[in-house]
Parts: sequence; structure tokens; C-alpha cells
Amino acid sequence: MSKLKNLKFLKVFDKAVDYFKDVRTELRRVIWPTRKQLTNNTITVLLSCLIIGAIIWCSDLVFMKLITLFI
Repeated sequence: MSKLKNLKFLKVFDKAVDYFKDVRTELRRVIWPTRKQLTNNTITVLLSCLIIGAIIWCSDLVFMKLITLFI
């Protein structure tokens, strides 16, 4: 019985090792952004979030005013 447990453990261990080897291989294939690209993308995302947030905020104010007119 213990040999069977050891065999199962080794299979699981081998699968884990294979998984991490594959992860390492994939991370080597990744094209990482340069600092300039990262900065530009970050600024774009933050500005987009602020603009969309402002649009939602203004829409909320308008709808709140319209609702208070009817109530």
C-alpha cells in the first residue's frame, strides 16, 4: 500500500515540476513592455477611468434632478 502512495505522490510531484517548467518557458516568451510603453498605458487607463467616472457622475446628477422634479 505504501508503494502505491509513493507512486501517486511521485506522479503528482512530476506533474507539478512539469507545470512550473512550462510556466518558466512561457514567461521567457513574453514580450515585456518598456518603461515608456508601461507609463503611456497606465496614463491612458487612468484618464479613461476618470473620464468615464465623470460621465457617470454627471449622468447621475442629471437623472437625480429629473427624478426630484417628478416626485
